[in-house]
Amino acid sequence: MLTGYDHLLFLFGVLFFLTTIRDVAKFVSVFTLGHCITLVFATFYKITWNYYLVDAIIALSVIYKAFDNNGGFEKHLGMKSPNLLIMVFSFGLLRGFGLSTRLQQLPLGDDKTGMLFRILSFNVGVEVGQIIALAIMVLALSGWRKRESFKRFSYASNKALLYAGVFLLAMQMHGYWHDSHPDDFRFPAQEHNHAHEDMEIESEKANSGRDNLE
Repeated sequence: MLTGYDHLLFLFGVLFFLTTIRDVAKFVSVFTLGHCITLVFATFYKITWNYYLVDAIIALSVIYKAFDNNGGFEKHLGMKSPNLLIMVFSFGLLRGFGLSTRLQQLPLGDDKTGMLFRILSFNVGVEVGQIIALAIMVLALSGWRKRESFKRFSYASNKALLYAGVFLLAMQMHGYWHDSHPDDFRFPAQEHNHAHEDMEIESEKANSGRDNLE
């Protein structure tokens, strides 16, 4: 969880303007419910997708929340922000699917009971990591809100969050392109073999030259 920076950035955006423990608990609960549902069911029934594309959509969620925090819907689109509770739940479902695609790369066994236990154990570990990260973020934000700098830099902070989301999106799309078009990033197999053959010939010539000198 602590290496899931896209997940943490989205949660940071959600928590940014939440000032009460009740609101924090409400939004975190629906997000947690969402990713628990898809993590358990998608993994158990082996439903998967390209994880680069899943992570790219998660990066879009970071961009969305930063845009929303800076009033982008009202300022640029002339509309009210979408219902935040529904959006947080939806992105929670997506995040769980992203975790599931990663988890399915690990050997989970064929025994249904054992597999379910491993999935639930992994989910508990994710929740523990999330609680630790959330506690740190809530404490940091609550302390920052008491300072004058919060009002002065809140817009810039969410702008930086948006740019971070754009960067993550570009990374994931690059990874997807690399994964789906591998020959664009390395020698095709035939050229690779020719390269090795050329190196072997050069090595034999060099060894022959040394033998003649001796």
